[in-house]
Amino acid sequence: MVLVTRAAGQSSQFAELLAAAGMGVIEMPALEIRPPSSWQPLDGAIRQLKHYNWLILTSANAVSFFFERFEKIGQRADLKAVKLAVVGRKTATVLRQYDLEPDFMPSNFVADALVTDFPEPVAGRKILFPRVENGGREILVQAMTSAGATVTEVPAYESGCPQEPDVAVIAALQAQRIDVITFASSKTVRHTCQLFEQGLGNDWLRSLDAVAIASIGPKTSETCWELLGRVDIEAAEYTLDGLTQAMTQWASESLA
Repeated sequence: MVLVTRAAGQSSQFAELLAAAGMGVIEMPALEIRPPSSWQPLDGAIRQLKHYNWLILTSANAVSFFFERFEKIGQRADLKAVKLAVVGRKTATVLRQYDLEPDFMPSNFVADALVTDFPEPVAGRKILFPRVENGGREILVQAMTSAGATVTEVPAYESGCPQEPDVAVIAALQAQRIDVITFASSKTVRHTCQLFEQGLGNDWLRSLDAVAIASIGPKTSETCWELLGRVDIEAAEYTLDGLTQAMTQWASESLA
């Protein structure tokens, strides 16, 4: 049995991939996606969009929340003046739902690749970066600012921890019915650990001794090592498809 910890409303695609690969799935969303504390900064940036050179979107959530506000404000014409950069196929797919194509998407599906692979010098460029309100990584902003860009960060959404763990998942862990726990972000690792402690007590980590830890990529793996002390499976391609493939290979090797 595989435990999926993606945000509520975003886990179905991954669950379907795992089920197609012959794996049983149980879900405990470790993220709740919410509006930011205020729309004012994002709305103000949208009204000034024509003054930016690039709009950077590093997640499907950023795309969805940005264009929800964009359509409310009605600034469609301003998109003609700005180029769009995205991270990851999922982000690009959501962007295409708005009949838009990215001008740049790095081949490596992590935000850091935007810095190393960006298609033009950023010195003197004005960049708008709608992002999660709290807890996002700073390397992209720091690197582009150091290279001479003016980067405007605005909160587009927030991601928080659910208040309580799923009792069915806690019971499954206690009964040793979960074989693998999957993580698609560092926040899901942190929140899952918090929920496990709530549901299992101070000795919660011992309940995971026989459970494999599966990570979508190196940044998530860093947090797994920090809080869980190990990573047993890591995707070679930092996508849900890549994580599914890595788990399938791990399962076949474990049974060999």
